[in-house]
Amino acid sequence: MNTPALRPFARRRGAFAAAVALFVYVGVFLTMNLADKLVLYPQTGRLDAPGAERRVVGEGRAAIEIWASRSRPQEEPAGYALRFYGNADRAEHWITSEARSYARQSIELWGVNYPGYGGSGGAATLAGVARSAGQSFDAMARVAGTKPVFVIGTSLGTTAALHVAATRPVAGCVLQNPPALRELIVGDHGWWNLWLLAFPISRQIPRELDSIRNAASAKAPAIFISAESDEIVATKYQRMVIDAYAGSKRVFLIPGARHNDPLPPAIDAQFHAAFSEMFSRVAAR
Repeated sequence: MNTPALRPFARRRGAFAAAVALFVYVGVFLTMNLADKLVLYPQTGRLDAPGAERRVVGEGRAAIEIWASRSRPQEEPAGYALRFYGNADRAEHWITSEARSYARQSIELWGVNYPGYGGSGGAATLAGVARSAGQSFDAMARVAGTKPVFVIGTSLGTTAALHVAATRPVAGCVLQNPPALRELIVGDHGWWNLWLLAFPISRQIPRELDSIRNAASAKAPAIFISAESDEIVATKYQRMVIDAYAGSKRVFLIPGARHNDPLPPAIDAQFHAAFSEMFSRVAAR
């Protein structure tokens, strides 16, 4: 066998296989938004929310389902708050109990279901999260008139809240366990795929949900709540967002807490006192 004569062919075949692999690799990321699949866990099906009123903003595939509840059901609200939840959650689970927890103020709380969640139209996409955030705030602002509008977000919901805070006139923010999504994907999930998946997926996070960039543009006062032992959003990624925030801020670090742990009673009381102070200061303007 004349082995040397076969080597150029083998090299060409290897180069051709590498080119095909590269073509497939690039094609996957040009035609599929894997970030949507990896980040979002849409929850569908009918749920009731006793004590809350269902509203719909927009029509058809652009329709956003909102559940509204008041902290003091018998009073007209003195302010409004837009609530954004995590990537596998829905407004119906929490809206009424959360509204009642703000009973120190008379506010109306709107819980937003992202596209593809609950009764909202369209597919579950990160671009849809950003669109629904702005769309919901604009609808709330029309109802609120001259009354202050706050944004409240947890986990993924903080990316929506920060998008609004950077682009709309919000009165204040409450942000719990905020992820710097792009940095988290690369930093925590790049090692096992040699960054061949993590880096391009991180580039698929919409610019509108770049929390570090949005935090640097947000000027409203903010309260941050950070779980010290968060197993999903490590505190270093939360800190990136907190440190970038341009407005005045107060930070509650919860010792030993994991991502979904409730606030300890003492810190919960401190948080609500801080929110009352922020609300009163804004309302007095």
